[in-house]
Amino acid sequence: MGKYSVIIYITLAIVLLLLVSRSSNNHRHRHRRLKIRSNFSFTPPVDPHRIHDRAAAFDPLVAEIERKREDREWEQRYFQSRHPESTQLDSAPGHESPPEWEDFMDAEDYLNDEEKFNVTNRLGLLFPKIDVDPADGYLTQSELIQWSLQQSKREVMHRTQREMEVHDKNKDGFISFAEYDPPSWAKNSDNDSFGYDMGWWKEEHFNASDADGDGFLNITEFNDFLHPADTNSPKLLHWLCKEEIRERDSNKDGKVDFHEFFHGLFDLVRNYDEADHNSSHGFDESVEAPAKVLFKQLDKDGDGFLSDVELLPIIEKIHPSEQYYAKQQMEYIMDQGVGENQLNILKLRYFKDSSEHADVNKDGRLTLTEMIDNPYVFYSAVFDEDEEDDFDHDEFR
Repeated sequence: MGKYSVIIYITLAIVLLLLVSRSSNNHRHRHRRLKIRSNFSFTPPVDPHRIHDRAAAFDPLVAEIERKREDREWEQRYFQSRHPESTQLDSAPGHESPPEWEDFMDAEDYLNDEEKFNVTNRLGLLFPKIDVDPADGYLTQSELIQWSLQQSKREVMHRTQREMEVHDKNKDGFISFAEYDPPSWAKNSDNDSFGYDMGWWKEEHFNASDADGDGFLNITEFNDFLHPADTNSPKLLHWLCKEEIRERDSNKDGKVDFHEFFHGLFDLVRNYDEADHNSSHGFDESVEAPAKVLFKQLDKDGDGFLSDVELLPIIEKIHPSEQYYAKQQMEYIMDQGVGENQLNILKLRYFKDSSEHADVNKDGRLTLTEMIDNPYVFYSAVFDEDEEDDFDHDEFR
């Protein structure tokens, strides 16, 4: 009998150890719960042409889940905006409610099931898809930038196609200005509201986006229309410059003088590594000096004003493209160092914990081992730190 008791106790001890071990493993990753994000909103932005959407997820599988979630929410909100009477029907007895966030908890649970969605395995699958130039077993900054850019462009084009379906009334694959219906907040807003009286929803913007001048926007041109910062079109870039002049020209003389440049544009284009930077600057000579140097460099005709043409060399800094954001994000991964001020001003979307870096040996390249050892650097835009202080990161919702 004693022999059997010993066997039973040993068996129970082994089972208990296994349970404790499993519980420990689960607890270790519990604070790393992956979340399905959504930055979708029908509310008007403060300044529509300066809004940069959250970065696309590093993993295309996560991005696809997020897109499906956002599409469902977009369809619901769009229908409600076009049919406000439906809100009354929603509360009627027997009415089936539209899908809510809880409907996507299964997908979120999938992302957090290590047997179904293993982050280590995912990185192993993604590594050879990123390591292409050349395929040498290392990820360079250039390869990471191209990967990030591909994911961002796919995200942007998806949203453009969704908007195309709404505005292409006759479904011919093109949008005329007559078909284009500006957002209701742009049509109904006070003309004195900042940003709303500009040309961002007007025919001049439409025509600048019409690269071939046929009076219609195809999907590529419409994408440029919605995201002018990413265009290669000289006509649209020139239009961006004209809009900046119009916006910064406080005395309405058609040009930007030094005072308007210093208080309206300089903080967007200056080098934030400068030791003398003070974001609340006045006319301190030490801060004004570099602004005067840059202003003089841009003022090609030396008349003391900046025209739209003279703004062209810095328009990509005023309106950063996806390429720019991708470079900044990947520099962070490679631990090249991005200051806190830059993180705030550039509105980087991937990372919230500056202590996480993937390039352990600091050789400027990433191996698969380094990625696996630091997996949540690549998934940090979509995980929740339950054990950290409760800071409201809107871009992670």
